[in-house]
Amino acid sequence: MITLTDIEKVYQTKTIETVALHNINISIRKGEFASIMGPSGCGKSTLLNIMGLLDEPTRGTVSIDGSPVRSFSDQALARLRNQKIGFVFQSYHLINDLSVTDNVELSLLYRSMSGSERRKRAIEALHKVGLSARTSHYPNQLSGGQRQRVAIARALAGQPEIILADEPTGNLDSVMGNEIMDILLRLNQEEGTTIVMVTHDELMAKKTERLIRLFDGSQVL
Repeated sequence: MITLTDIEKVYQTKTIETVALHNINISIRKGEFASIMGPSGCGKSTLLNIMGLLDEPTRGTVSIDGSPVRSFSDQALARLRNQKIGFVFQSYHLINDLSVTDNVELSLLYRSMSGSERRKRAIEALHKVGLSARTSHYPNQLSGGQRQRVAIARALAGQPEIILADEPTGNLDSVMGNEIMDILLRLNQEEGTTIVMVTHDELMAKKTERLIRLFDGSQVL
């Protein structure tokens, strides 16, 4: 479903060159749940951003469903991200002035669908993460775990085939973290959603199907 071939990412200024990723070769199968681990600064988030088409590699090829995306226009890439990929971040990125339901609907504003269909999808997504009773609440009325559930619901509302999660349990205590992990595992096992998760937590990583380790921007075999 996602294939990275000979990926390298270099950040360059006038005085210094920083290699963030080097010689990365990864294939994520449809329906797989993979986790990415490594010390801070090793390139985990950069790798996830490249997988999610939010960033371009300096060298190498990114393919989605067997199609290299290098030749895609910006518009085509945006459409692919919007329709196929859902993102969950460590920071929830919720808008405090909007209700939980309105926050979830935001991910659907660029879809060709009616307001009633957007609302229906948002409510269904919130039900999946156990927040049916909180649809009219605002983010500042929720716990950290509940806010992360809203962020997952926002990703689910677009019915993506792939979810990319960057430290989804990083800001939560162990109880809330396990609850979020259980939701992700259920989505993977019951609905076949492909998930790639960046984490610092070895216990969370061990719950996934495959562990990819990075060190200084390179894969550790």
